[in-house]
Amino acid sequence: MERESIKTIWGKNWAEPFFKRRLIQAIILWILVLIAFPIFFNYIETREGTTLNDRILAYLPRYNVSVPTFLIIWSMSLWFLYRAIHAPKMLLLFMWGFVVLSLSRFLTIYLVALNPPADLIPLMDPITNLFYGGTSHFITKDLFYSGHTSTQFLIFLCFNKKTDKILALIATCLIGILVLIQHIHYSIDVIAAPVMCYGVFLISKRIVRN
Repeated sequence: MERESIKTIWGKNWAEPFFKRRLIQAIILWILVLIAFPIFFNYIETREGTTLNDRILAYLPRYNVSVPTFLIIWSMSLWFLYRAIHAPKMLLLFMWGFVVLSLSRFLTIYLVALNPPADLIPLMDPITNLFYGGTSHFITKDLFYSGHTSTQFLIFLCFNKKTDKILALIATCLIGILVLIQHIHYSIDVIAAPVMCYGVFLISKRIVRN
């Protein structure tokens, strides 16, 4: 059976009024969320919060693992984008998931004011840092819950193919471990991420369901 072209696949989905409406809404919300990122995260950097006594973090080694973290995050993101080009509804689900995820993190970070671990090593991610306000500007108080871990888990939930899901789940576990090794998150931030993300995913599924 001949595989449909990307143009044909998108043409069929774009012809559905519900899909078109939800995609346009998602694009607008993405733009607004990305505009809000530096404003919100620069605000939380000015707050004083609680420093947690994290016994799990205290037992973990402390290393700068920015390079493997960066490679895993953006390799997985590019692979998801490649798959999503051929699956418009999967892309739509992720886009709404990311919007809801971002809004939920705005809320939880605002409500749970935390200071970063004392021995934190700033994560060198020039791409992500652009959305936070600049490549040399490090945000350290975006803690509860972990955005790196939850975004990888959202990719896992959105993937359609089993092999892709396995890869994304492995990536999620690795990112969760790496952000702890770099001490940029408390263990509760990482543990809560998949739980919170699953709730976000269920909400997003209801939004994109026709």
